[in-house]
Amino acid sequence: MAPPIAAHLTVFALLVTAVSAATTGYHNHTVGGGAGWSFNSTTNIAATNYSSWASNQIFDLGDYLIFNTNSNQTVVQTYNKTTYLNCTADDTDNGTYVYGGGSSSFGESLTIAVPLTIVGPNYFFSDASDGVQCQHGLAFEIEVQQGAGLPPSLNQPPPPPYQEPPGPDAAQSPPVTVAQSPTGGAFASCADVRFAVYSFAAALVLLQQFQ
Repeated sequence: MAPPIAAHLTVFALLVTAVSAATTGYHNHTVGGGAGWSFNSTTNIAATNYSSWASNQIFDLGDYLIFNTNSNQTVVQTYNKTTYLNCTADDTDNGTYVYGGGSSSFGESLTIAVPLTIVGPNYFFSDASDGVQCQHGLAFEIEVQQGAGLPPSLNQPPPPPYQEPPGPDAAQSPPVTVAQSPTGGAFASCADVRFAVYSFAAALVLLQQFQ
């Protein structure tokens, strides 16, 4: 029977494991808190210090950033620091995404949810007003940690590359399939067949001699 202290330590370890499992999950981070994602175009001042807000958060894979904003601002997510420092999404690489809700109305309220799917530095800014909003504080950087990893809903393989549909002529003739064999495999197989045939013929000759 285990000593009382060892038994208590075992129970304590199990409780810690259970609590850790229960508290592991994904979180929604409302960017800027109550201030939202906003910019005063008259004073050219951001609604809050977004870098300060971000420094008080812990970001993990699978978390979401919730931008409560309006169509006067954009949300640009990038993994390219140069793009972030330039405050523009023009002429950028494939690692930059612009969220705007598709609204054409000025000042229309929007809520934009952005998932965190890549570990490491993630940069966010608004490129509205030719980058003026970003230059005056509507921007921040975060460091995304591994956490519990991506949930299945965000861990899907990319769609297959687009292929041009076949033209009308393709339907008139069946596709040509070319079967490939391992290098030297076909020759080895033919040699084996010839050896078997020769062996069988030699055996027949020997049998006839003994009859």
